[in-house]
Amino acid sequence: MRLMDAMHAAGVHIPNVSEWCRVNGVDRRTFYRHRARALAEGQWTPRSRRPKTIPHATPELVVAEIVRLRGALAPDSGADYIRDALTTLAAEQDWAGQGLRVPSRATINRILARHDLLESNPRKRPRSSWRRFSYARPRDCYQIDATQTQLADGTTVVVFDVLDDHSRMLVACHAAPSETSPAATAAITAAFADYGVPAIVLSDNGCAFTARRLRDDAGPTQFELAVTTAGARLIHSSPYHPQTCGKVERHHQTLKKWLAHQAAPATLADLQTLLDTYRTRYNTRAHGALGRRTPKHVWDHAQHHGGPGHPPAQTDATVHRLTVDRRGVVSIGRKLTFRVGSHHAGHAITLIRDLDRVTAYTSDGHPIGYIHLDHTKHYQGTVIPAA
Repeated sequence: MRLMDAMHAAGVHIPNVSEWCRVNGVDRRTFYRHRARALAEGQWTPRSRRPKTIPHATPELVVAEIVRLRGALAPDSGADYIRDALTTLAAEQDWAGQGLRVPSRATINRILARHDLLESNPRKRPRSSWRRFSYARPRDCYQIDATQTQLADGTTVVVFDVLDDHSRMLVACHAAPSETSPAATAAITAAFADYGVPAIVLSDNGCAFTARRLRDDAGPTQFELAVTTAGARLIHSSPYHPQTCGKVERHHQTLKKWLAHQAAPATLADLQTLLDTYRTRYNTRAHGALGRRTPKHVWDHAQHHGGPGHPPAQTDATVHRLTVDRRGVVSIGRKLTFRVGSHHAGHAITLIRDLDRVTAYTSDGHPIGYIHLDHTKHYQGTVIPAA
């Protein structure tokens, strides 16, 4: 464009081409090629650099199927679910024999973007920034939380979701008129009856789960008594920090998307019927956080299940994934260093920090030991081995 702007300014007919090219820093062959083109076409316009053929482009048949599935699979119509459906279709129709293949997740997203079918969310964190943590076994921890929805007449009701932290199994999904302790108790009791009692029940600080906002004496609620009497340990997340219950919080979005595609329930009983259908569907669909396995598969094929008799050491805490140095030492930040053992040197471990207590775990979730931090010194010593 800089060349043609200069040519237009000087006119196509330039008396001394060599001098003009020297002054403008243009190769003479380039000048003559563009001038010939301008004279032949009457004007100079930029041409597309797109190749005439793209040998590795996704075939139109596959593109059309991706666009169709975007609508047919709603609300579960993301690239991963489209790819799962394409994989099944490819096996049924022998795509390999036709020279077709299933595109990657990134290719599917690019195709959706070209057809204006991709919802852009610039504020969403990139996948590379995720640091996922889950308990080592099913029934180590259940997360419980409530979310609001509406009946057909506009009445606001709530749904209590109870999710297994490790397998993402939806162990209970209970409809209630409002967020109360009896309603939360009904949900967690149903989860205990159907899937067993976990070691830990994790909830936020909502009034249904804790009495601290209702009474000065901070006595236990019906929900708290139901959990502790069954043998589970009840843990509340940090106030104003819903990320601690992030799995069940994220599940609310999935549930609401599905409900938005159903006929609005007329009564609470109708809503519960929908929730029962949804729970079966959710537990038997592929889950991105589980490597495209289903929650039911992870639950059923786990070697061990937790429970009150095998409590994990994890609590409401911050999670750190670190690599042990050659001395068997790790550091949290710049000021807190402690030893986990030279036999762990070079291995990745997970640290769960609960206030001033730090518990170290191996990469497969087995506890190494724990230590209480002393902020008056840099080196904290050696972790106390797990019993």
